[in-house]
Amino acid sequence: MMIKKTTSAYTLAGMIAILALSTHVIAQQSTVYRATPTRINDLIHTKLDVRFDYAKQYLYGKEWVTIKPHFYPTDSLRLDAKGMDIENLSIVQNGKNMPLKYSYDSLTLAVKLDKTYKNNESYTIYIDYTAKPNELKAKGSAAINDAKGLYFINPLGTEKDKPTQIWTQGETESSSAWFPTIDHTEQKTTDEISMTVPAKYVTLSNGRLAAQKVNADGTRTDTWKMELPHSPYLFMMAVGDFKIYKDKWKDKEVSYYLEPKYAPYAKEIFGQTPELIDFYSKTLGIDYPWNKYSQIVVRDYVSGAMENTTATLHGEYVQLTHRELLDAYYDQGRSTIAHELFHQWFGDYVTAESWSNLTVNESFADFSEMLWAEHKYGQDEADAHSYSAMQTYLRDPDNQTKNLVRFNYDDKEDMFDAVTYNKGGRILNMLRNYLGKDAFYKGLNIYLKTNAFKAGEAQQLRLALEEASGRDLNWFFNEWYYGAGNPELKISYKWDEATKTQTVYLQQTQTGQTFILPMAVDIYVNGKKERHQVWMRHAADTLTFTTSAKPDLVNVDGDKVLLIEKTDNKTLSEYVYQYFNAPLYLDRFEAIDAAIAVQNDKEAQRVLIAALKDKYYGLRIKAIKGLNMANDQIRNAAQSILASLAQTDDNTLVRAAALNVLAKLKVAGNITLFKQSLNSESYAIQGAALNGIALLDPAQGFTLAKNYEKDNKGALTASIIHIYATSGSADQWPFVYNAFDKADIQTKVTLVREFAGMITRVNNPAYAQQGIAQIKDMGLKYKSLATAITGLLQSLKTPLAQQNDTASVNAIDQAIKDIGAK
Repeated sequence: MMIKKTTSAYTLAGMIAILALSTHVIAQQSTVYRATPTRINDLIHTKLDVRFDYAKQYLYGKEWVTIKPHFYPTDSLRLDAKGMDIENLSIVQNGKNMPLKYSYDSLTLAVKLDKTYKNNESYTIYIDYTAKPNELKAKGSAAINDAKGLYFINPLGTEKDKPTQIWTQGETESSSAWFPTIDHTEQKTTDEISMTVPAKYVTLSNGRLAAQKVNADGTRTDTWKMELPHSPYLFMMAVGDFKIYKDKWKDKEVSYYLEPKYAPYAKEIFGQTPELIDFYSKTLGIDYPWNKYSQIVVRDYVSGAMENTTATLHGEYVQLTHRELLDAYYDQGRSTIAHELFHQWFGDYVTAESWSNLTVNESFADFSEMLWAEHKYGQDEADAHSYSAMQTYLRDPDNQTKNLVRFNYDDKEDMFDAVTYNKGGRILNMLRNYLGKDAFYKGLNIYLKTNAFKAGEAQQLRLALEEASGRDLNWFFNEWYYGAGNPELKISYKWDEATKTQTVYLQQTQTGQTFILPMAVDIYVNGKKERHQVWMRHAADTLTFTTSAKPDLVNVDGDKVLLIEKTDNKTLSEYVYQYFNAPLYLDRFEAIDAAIAVQNDKEAQRVLIAALKDKYYGLRIKAIKGLNMANDQIRNAAQSILASLAQTDDNTLVRAAALNVLAKLKVAGNITLFKQSLNSESYAIQGAALNGIALLDPAQGFTLAKNYEKDNKGALTASIIHIYATSGSADQWPFVYNAFDKADIQTKVTLVREFAGMITRVNNPAYAQQGIAQIKDMGLKYKSLATAITGLLQSLKTPLAQQNDTASVNAIDQAIKDIGAK
């Protein structure tokens, strides 16, 4: 499962900071112990025959599920079956259905079997049922905002510009909302799913398409067979008008299912998939274990993406045109594709035995994003991605109270958080650094082979890594897997010229446990680097090094892998040396940060001007955005470089960033550059150029904005909305409203404050209430935004009251009440 995002720094929870409206209370970890579910019966095979009622949004299903006792003899069976009508429940004997006694509380079927079965005996249960997902009272979470399992999208075709689709979402325990099962991660079953659908539609499910039968009533029955066992939450179905692009890896089918208008871009969106499969297969020493790999993009998805076995389902944010892809770098879709594919090993091939051990699914998938970035795009991209993920984890103080492996939580959905994902991924990177890549990957290979097609947990991972490396790892797992928090590391320095001794003082200042930290310390003297491997074992440690001269730089954590919150008491001159001599992304990032803080200093200026041409585009952007253009020396040195970057940089986001800084200068001589930049294919560049023109000539900017109403996305849409929100009227409301309505949640969060501001400008109660409904919908769908959205709505009441718009004020009060009730 990938929580929906545009970059690692902006999960939905992180986006609250953008709105800057939320309050914070430290959450206490639950005291409720969550035991791994007792295995009384084991699934063996699940056969489903389903058809759909689009008008009622029902699924009519017939199921044959084959089961055996796990160990002890039993005469009973419990199946999860949420919100269904059960028409028949029988045991199959000699080809006949013999009714069984059962009770049903709308969530669980308690079945009395016809006899006591031993664990060498299997039995098959037949169930005729109706699933009613929209009538199910299902609770979602911040990560997965709904839990009804089966979704009908625009089922009657009444919504313009939205396709009719059906798709499923099983994680965490929502597959049992569309077929009865033992809905636990530790269960594994083969399956066969037959779907009868309108003949015009395409279907997708797990495994291979074994048969297709055209029916006389205009329908078609597709039968998909999954012949290797997997967990029920990984079952999937999708139905709709999709175009299929077929690729391959070795002799295995790799396919991409997209809406027809995006089909021309299938290879641009997903084309790295065969290379990814090959890279992961070689890295893990285990070839992709399934018979095919498909990826499908659906509308109105309830999270980011889902790693259904052999058939990953993506939200529409990865479905982009060529022009949008020009501005979509690694964090925008490509990292999701890498994340979900890695789950086919970590999550599907070996599955977390309970939600408490979700780390063996999600931490690995998070880590894989960095792994692929490192291989495909280079160390800087990987380090940038990893650092951004770490900052997301560090930003929320609640995360400090949570163990990575948690047997105490209020709700299983709580496990899908920045501890499991972001922190867990960084922990694995530390493990890889400590053990070395070869031993680390050998350990993963042992873990996967030992637990193939079964469930796994963190202790089994520890044992596999110990077997591979020969090293004890209890200390590491006790700290990082079964303990909470992270080091807050204060670093100070002292040089003794008389004894030629460099002293480094390390102090952990966090409350809670003290961490053992193996690390590299790099000492640079007279242009040469010497590496020292050291261990910090106490809350305060002192390191001493004898050198021939005062070091130019002492670089603690030379590999920049430690998951720490760091206070590093370096001087500016040391940071300057670090920028030009230390090799890693974070070395340069820290130096740029230090320089941004003291831009009157000439050495700081030297760093910033050099960073405008840094080899990594993310640091070029950081330097551009950090420039204080009110400083004459900075402006004089940077202006020509920015103009050059705006025209020639090979990264569209760098060009856009340069244009945006130049725009704020309001220099009339830049108008030609802005107009030329409007001819770019990149929406980001066009948006920045339009901003520049609007700042110099608002009337011309307003006129030009109208020209782009028919073709705009991303930054260009945001620019148009900004112009209209600043100087538009009710005449521009339909465009602003429609653009906001169609936007994904990330874009809405970025635009919502200006959108809200325009609500108070249109002086039209009907329009105002349209806007209020849109903002309310965000608060209802995304729990992590609820507090921020409530505050934003509250801020609209006074200006609307001043317009005597009582109806809109009342609509706000009702919206706040509804969000609170949700």
